[in-house]
Amino acid sequence: MHKVKAVVSLAKDQPVEVVTINVPNPIKGEALVKVLTCGVCQTDHHYVQGGVGNDYPYLLGHESAGIVEAVGEGVTNVAPGDLVILNWRAVCGECRACKKGKPQYCFATHNATQKMTLEDGTELSPALGIGSFAEKTLVAAGQCTKIDAELTDEQYAAIGLLGCGVTAGLGAVLNTGEVARGESVAVIGCGGVGTAAIAGAKLGGATTIIAVDIDDEKLARAKEHGATHVINSKNQDPVAAIKELTDGFGADLVIDAVGVEATFKQAFEARDLAGRVVLVGVPAPGTTWQAPLDEVFGRGGSIKSAWYGDTLPSRDFPMFVQHYQLGNLDLDGFVSERISLDQVNEAFETMKTGKVLRSVVEL
Repeated sequence: MHKVKAVVSLAKDQPVEVVTINVPNPIKGEALVKVLTCGVCQTDHHYVQGGVGNDYPYLLGHESAGIVEAVGEGVTNVAPGDLVILNWRAVCGECRACKKGKPQYCFATHNATQKMTLEDGTELSPALGIGSFAEKTLVAAGQCTKIDAELTDEQYAAIGLLGCGVTAGLGAVLNTGEVARGESVAVIGCGGVGTAAIAGAKLGGATTIIAVDIDDEKLARAKEHGATHVINSKNQDPVAAIKELTDGFGADLVIDAVGVEATFKQAFEARDLAGRVVLVGVPAPGTTWQAPLDEVFGRGGSIKSAWYGDTLPSRDFPMFVQHYQLGNLDLDGFVSERISLDQVNEAFETMKTGKVLRSVVEL
């Protein structure tokens, strides 16, 4: 048993606390990971707000790089000493998606069997089955993606972000949207995920990359990550502006990284005939959207949602790290500030301002 410091949400809408927790040694199929870095993601704040469930206390954190410290019986994909990025899609290999050869959609992903607890024995619910705002965490071995790359300590914060938000944006364009070289891409909403989608469009060879937001600072940041054009939708109609930038036709691929009715309607209307719309922004429960079926039919193409960017961690994480090392993907640009465990509450408040892409806890 390991006693470590961790960030826990004890009750809905209450400030999170740094407390001591108990982390068991791994048994069959599990891995104990010494956490190096963990990004502060909007999803963690959803747990605090009760937006994910009511299984308090929650052990927060899920966007992480770490070093495997020990593994349980039968674990072969990682070994002690391995550098890993944690993921929340530990492929089962047995569900109907896996059997169809589509493990990126695995419907029965694994988590650790044992529970981490507070010192009094109260069981913790780890965020996305990971819980890595902690000095150490216990996960299913399949939640560890080994990274064979020569990296400096300073770079761990950047690659850890591939565990969630950055990959969600990259994957929405590269995997779900299947961007092709020379295409046009519009991204509505330029927070962390939207900016990653812009980076993905650049990586995928899009020649026209249009960033849409209501914040000029976010738009400036989008240009740093590959946007060729920016549109402030407070000042102009984004649909008309996107069409003007694409010879009047609309974009081949439009990403909605916001997830509200208005932005999804804009995404639908701003695509070219036979174009694609991908929803990666998470809608609030009950959000609806109406569209005439004749328009859905007449425009052709596809309307998709991106689950984790349709990412297969074992395939995609090493590839993204390689692009990072080659200078094709600026992961360092997503690390806005480096903080300690006891600064997570402040980081949640900073996140609300939209002034950062990611605050990253370094342990």
